[in-house]
Amino acid sequence: MHRSRMFSLLAAAAVVAQLPLVIGRAPTLSLGPRPSFLSSAKRRLQRIANEHDDAPTHPSPLLSRLSTLRGGAFDDDYSDDEYDDFDDSDFDFDDGDGMFDFDAAEDDFGDESTLTKWVEEYHKTPPLTKAYLTASFGAAVLGYATNNKDFPSFLQLDWKPTLTRFQLWRPLTAFLNFGPLGLGYLMTAHFVWTYMSTLERLNHSTPYDFWLMMFTGAASMLVGYSVMGLSPRFLGHNLSTFLVYVWSRYHEGLEVNMFELFNTRAEMLPWFFLAQTFLLEGEPPVLDFLGIVFGHIYHHYKSANVLRTPKFVIDWYNGESKYATMLREQYKNISSDFEM
Repeated sequence: MHRSRMFSLLAAAAVVAQLPLVIGRAPTLSLGPRPSFLSSAKRRLQRIANEHDDAPTHPSPLLSRLSTLRGGAFDDDYSDDEYDDFDDSDFDFDDGDGMFDFDAAEDDFGDESTLTKWVEEYHKTPPLTKAYLTASFGAAVLGYATNNKDFPSFLQLDWKPTLTRFQLWRPLTAFLNFGPLGLGYLMTAHFVWTYMSTLERLNHSTPYDFWLMMFTGAASMLVGYSVMGLSPRFLGHNLSTFLVYVWSRYHEGLEVNMFELFNTRAEMLPWFFLAQTFLLEGEPPVLDFLGIVFGHIYHHYKSANVLRTPKFVIDWYNGESKYATMLREQYKNISSDFEM
């Protein structure tokens, strides 16, 4: 009898001796300063433990609370008065910290979904960029369904049927090829959309200058590819490099963040992508370099005022034609975004 009582006292003393260590132990991982229920309860438990250190022989409500936090339960004879030690403020959450931002969560699953935002951005896209990307996506879907996931053959550049059968659309539709429909296609399309739409917006007051830029780049590539005997399958991808170079000259001196890793100046951006092609694809970036060369030729002659938009194009745009009027209305909406 005395022996069992002695063992009981020793066990109780060991438990009480370990309580400060258990309660005072700090968590090994912190996800941020946001308060939580457990952190508030632990602080309260530590204060209660200090109050009960002088009376270890009495049944301690702290043991029951610790067992509850670990998944246990309170004893049946535990008094409800012990709850009074907790203040309601211990369980209050600071709504300003965004812990329960149900409005933000609702936006993630509500009408403002990613698809909805894409549709909105598509409608805001300038007319030529929108027409170009829409035609490219349509050609990619058509090739996916009818040509074993490849770009439709009757849209690829082939000079023989172009000249002998008067299939004059081929030099234009060849630039719609961004590759087979897939992740690579979506990345290239987004890349083209980013820089092409920006350049078209910058020329909102004189959109015919943007048309001249696109025509000059496309014509230079068609001639260069044909002379050098390069495959025309990469015309669409190569056009993006041309656009990036022209964009970089428009924004010389601008700091550009690269994948949240480092900053570089805008004029270095096309050379960065050229190096990226060489390092990641393991092949000489000849096509990307050609895009830079053609972009530099355009920018040089445009800056020297040698390259000008033909007068008949300007007159057509400012005329009373149905399509010219429709285009002016669309560019007028873009111009309103630049008004102060």
